[in-house]
Amino acid sequence: MSLKTRLAAAAAAAAIAGLLAAGLGASHRNVLPSDQLAALPASPGPALQVGKAVGLPAGRYLSRWTVVRRPTLAHAAPAASSAVVARLAASTPEGTRNLLPVLRVVSSDTAALWVKVRLPVLPSGSVGWVPRRALGPYETVNTRLVVDRGDLQATLYRLGKIVFAAPVGVGTDAWPTPAGEFSVRSKLTRYASPFYGPLAFGTTARSDVLTDWPGGGFVGIHGTNEPQLLPGRISHGCVRLRNRDLLRLAALMPIGTPMTIR
Repeated sequence: MSLKTRLAAAAAAAAIAGLLAAGLGASHRNVLPSDQLAALPASPGPALQVGKAVGLPAGRYLSRWTVVRRPTLAHAAPAASSAVVARLAASTPEGTRNLLPVLRVVSSDTAALWVKVRLPVLPSGSVGWVPRRALGPYETVNTRLVVDRGDLQATLYRLGKIVFAAPVGVGTDAWPTPAGEFSVRSKLTRYASPFYGPLAFGTTARSDVLTDWPGGGFVGIHGTNEPQLLPGRISHGCVRLRNRDLLRLAALMPIGTPMTIR
């Protein structure tokens, strides 16, 4: 071994000995005294915190709704082998989300979740079971709209208390506004015709008479350019309000609000 090599080896050995003497070659448990380790900040928590499962809210005045996430079939029972009672699209004829009132949720024998919903089909009051995976998240509302065809009045309740009331126009005897349990499923603001007023609400109610109308004869709630006709039986089935009343209602009534027509 040459003198130069021996000198390099000696220098390396001396460096290693210095590190060992300083404690840097010891196990990590002895790198710092225990009191100094205790003073170190805690490790940061994970970026994603998964909380505990929370039950869906329930209450006397709460109603639940969801939307169709992808086209699906509604069945007569919570089983894929049961009869098909309706075909559900992901959007309405107006291009909005297809909203469905939620009535019940159950688990089938195959552990799949099924949701009982009120269907926007004829005859009025039809219900069906839809696979949970085809639906969006649940939403809740604490409002309810009641349209009384006898008194010609619309009344909005929140938590069971009246927050809005106004006279309305409803369908004539030849084109009656259908009775039953429905939902307000969309808020439409793109109508240019003064006939509809400043905006319109789409609902899940369908006319029993005008079934050949574009979109299937769905009943809307909208304004009017003839307020002097209200209250009255003047429409083809839609519910008409004076424009100022419609704007008041729009500020109070969220999408998903259940609607009773009696």
